[in-house]
Amino acid sequence: MNNHDQERIAHLLKESLPPIGTRVGAELRRDLWPAMLKRLEAPPTAVPWFDWALLAAVAAWLVQNDGVGRGLYFSRERFRCCSITCNRRTV
Repeated sequence: MNNHDQERIAHLLKESLPPIGTRVGAELRRDLWPAMLKRLEAPPTAVPWFDWALLAAVAAWLVQNDGVGRGLYFSRERFRCCSITCNRRTV
């Protein structure tokens, strides 16, 4: 890019994005800190039942299909060993 293109892009950006202080609605309507304190002091939200059901279903599937977990683990190990042997061959 030459200097003329850079100046053109800078001009277009300045036209399309006005400074933050001049944007409509840039000022906050109220202070957010009291709302943040209220949210921090609130009791934690409960986890929905379907999240627990999904977790139980995944755990049951992993127990039932134990070979899948082992296969994923050993395929990763095999890939790591393969990459080491490949590096040794190229050296």
